[in-house]
Parts: sequence; C-alpha cells; structure tokens
Amino acid sequence: MKNLIGMYECKVDAKGRLMLPSGLKKQLAAELQEGFVLKRSVFNTCLELHTLKEWNGVMAEVNQLNRFVKKNNDFIRRFTAGVRMVEADATARIQIPRDLINFAGIEKQLVLASVGNVVEIWDKVRYEKVVNDPEVDFGALAEEVMGNSNKTSADD
Repeated sequence: MKNLIGMYECKVDAKGRLMLPSGLKKQLAAELQEGFVLKRSVFNTCLELHTLKEWNGVMAEVNQLNRFVKKNNDFIRRFTAGVRMVEADATARIQIPRDLINFAGIEKQLVLASVGNVVEIWDKVRYEKVVNDPEVDFGALAEEVMGNSNKTSADD
C-alpha cells in the first residue's frame, strides 16, 4: 500500500483536463503508465483517484460479496457508479469525465488531497468548507477515533 503525502491546489481546464502537480507526479511515477481509477466518493461530494493496483485490491474485497443478496448487489451498483479508468497523457494530465465533474461540483479551482492511498479531488470552495467546518470539533473527533487505541509507541 502506498501512502501518499500532500495537498495540492490546481486548476482544471474547460475540457476537464487536470495536470497532476509535480509533487504528486513524483509519488505516482511508477503508477503513471498503468493508469488510474476515478470514482465518486462514498461519503463526500468529491472524487477519488485510485492507482490501478489499489483499486484491484478494493474490488477483490467487493467481489467477495454475495451478489444474490439484494443489499450487496445494490451496494456494488452504487459503489461502482460512474467509475472510470483514466490514463495520464505525456504531460501527466488526466481527463475528468463531465458526469464526475458535475457530481463533485467542480468549477475551475481544485484541491487534490492525499488521504492514505487515495487522492481526493475536490472543488476548492467545497474542500475549504468541509475542512474548516466550525461544527466539527476535530480534537473530540481525534480522541473518539484514535484515543481508545491500545497501540503504544515504538519506544515502549
């Protein structure tokens, strides 16, 4: 699993092409030739860019679901709705399909935010609203999610 690092601001052109920022391009150098999978986020109004290797791992889990259970079938259909293979061209641009641009409400200014092994692609205004939401107490969230962990530091 590749853990990506960084948040990048960039632009999308009128045709939906996005130039991968150099910092991200360096981290994804090995994957540029293989291509990527672009999909709608499950929890947010943004897009997710997966390396092909990571996507195949996700789909290996999804494909273990019993398709004869309606709930599973409905999940798979919605989870894969709008999924696209995208390839970087010679200048490291990727094409974002119009339906995915519409889903994410992308205008011109974008934020590419690395979230573990996935790059989230946000309209900049939406990203700023989500990250700076005053309703969310990040300290309390961090404590709830990570505070009860039994993990210890490497020095213990």
